[in-house]
Amino acid sequence: MWGMERFIVSARKYRPTSFETLIGQENIAKTLKNSILKNQLAHAYLFCGPRGVGKTTSARIFAKTINCLNLSENMDPCGVCESCIAFDESRSFSIHELDAASNNSVDDIRLLNEKVRIPPQIGKYSVYIIDEVHMLSPSAFNAFLKTLEEPPAHAIFILATTEKHKIIPTILSRCQTYDFNRISVEDIVRNLTQIAEREKIKIETEAMHIIARKADGAMRDALTLFDQSVAFCGENITYDQVISNLNVLDYEYYIRLTNHLLAGEHTDALLIFDEILSKGFNALHFIGGLSTHLRDLLICKDERSAKLLELAPSLIEKYVEQSRNCPVNFLYNALNITTTCEAGFKQSGNQRLHIEFALVKLARINTPQEVIPDSISEPKVSDKPEIKEKPENPAKALVPEKKEETVPEKKEEPAVEMETPKEEIPAAQPKNTYTPSTPSIKGMIKKVEEKSVKAEQEKPKESGESEFDLEMLEKVWEEMAEAEKSLPRLKTAISQIKPKLDADKTIHFRVVNDLQKSWIEKNCKTRLLAFLRDKLDNRFIELIVEVESAEETKETKLYMPEEKAKFLLENYPEMRELQKDLKLELK
Repeated sequence: MWGMERFIVSARKYRPTSFETLIGQENIAKTLKNSILKNQLAHAYLFCGPRGVGKTTSARIFAKTINCLNLSENMDPCGVCESCIAFDESRSFSIHELDAASNNSVDDIRLLNEKVRIPPQIGKYSVYIIDEVHMLSPSAFNAFLKTLEEPPAHAIFILATTEKHKIIPTILSRCQTYDFNRISVEDIVRNLTQIAEREKIKIETEAMHIIARKADGAMRDALTLFDQSVAFCGENITYDQVISNLNVLDYEYYIRLTNHLLAGEHTDALLIFDEILSKGFNALHFIGGLSTHLRDLLICKDERSAKLLELAPSLIEKYVEQSRNCPVNFLYNALNITTTCEAGFKQSGNQRLHIEFALVKLARINTPQEVIPDSISEPKVSDKPEIKEKPENPAKALVPEKKEETVPEKKEEPAVEMETPKEEIPAAQPKNTYTPSTPSIKGMIKKVEEKSVKAEQEKPKESGESEFDLEMLEKVWEEMAEAEKSLPRLKTAISQIKPKLDADKTIHFRVVNDLQKSWIEKNCKTRLLAFLRDKLDNRFIELIVEVESAEETKETKLYMPEEKAKFLLENYPEMRELQKDLKLELK
């Protein structure tokens, strides 16, 4: 046998034993104490909320309190009476705990219903705490309904669950529901500080904040992480040891990374990301932490919202200092990029490249877009050099014209002839061999103006104003019908009826009835109009869907055999005589 004492984890050792020591649920504790004080106890309670926030603990405190024989003025159990001692030693026959996760069948609930009839041996009430009640099967829920609705006077049920939405409404309507909240970082840090003092352990404030944030509002998780840190660090716990033990990414990485992003240094940002990955950190956790870091910087921009930061005081000062260098526009755009990256991380085929591309975009928020001027100037050299805009400074036009004069194939007209009004020089004009050695500025300006006029005259033909006639329209109309083959009814309607064309380029699409007209205008008209404008190269085309007139519908085609036979009898007397002679019937 070892001479070592048995170790008790902090989550059990420092479990609250009264409503006064319950952490982070003051409103629920006050409500339950008032119901005991006024003797207004319900027969069924439902405690729901996240894990590790005190649901089962509150149920035990409530059960112990209502059975205590010597309650204090503050409605706290005395801890010395027979009922309290039996509860503390886990041998009370008045308080029963049932784990619904492992006892979720109908037989388990039937056995519970039989136990409910037995009155308590000590105290006034028999309390039944059913944990993880959402794990009960549907048949077990139904078997439990009647007992829950009309239990004996001495029976009280306390149901605890983390998933309230899985409980059937008939159970919810029979219980008083109490929603437990996540415990704040401040309350967790305060409790950890008290426990560390009792255990004579030195722990840095920053380390406690890391543990509290990692716990995500669950006190049980915080105490488990505290025990883990004590086992790793001993009696002196530092911030660096905690982040190493709990695999938490240091905030210094995010501060350095943000400085590089503000300076537009994407290479340094990529190197920091590579260093983080080499230390075994998860890429998704990294981008999520970066979003949180940017959110904290945005909060620090205003003193009123700075209180929302759940950080150590020394860290808050660093965040406030860096937030002064971060424009709000940068933080807004950066948050937009990181949240989009985080949302599409799991769907990405190359997840590392997905995050690296986001870092490059973050680094380019504050950098000027240098590519735009080059992309605009290149086509001016390669595309149609003869179409130029009128220069602001006439002297600038001299340089390119000198280059044109050196080419023998392109002989320019003399400056004297440029004094004429703005007209295009006829093609049949005889060639002039005279080339001025020094072109006049006035003549060069006149030539640039002539070219701009010519470009304006040719512009309508290039901007979607081509002419077309009915024959061209009918060909395109047939192409449009073939393009809509995925919708057979629409294809048939387009094929059977020829379009009409007005002088103002308005096309009339005639349909059979109002229902067809409404459907085409709602679902297809925009697509059909875009098709016609593209194929006919005219953006001024309009399409009107209208119903055929009565005269037009008379000329419709005959499809059914009965219609064809009736048409022949009405229009051809010979057919009527033949029908009479042969005594034929129309079917």
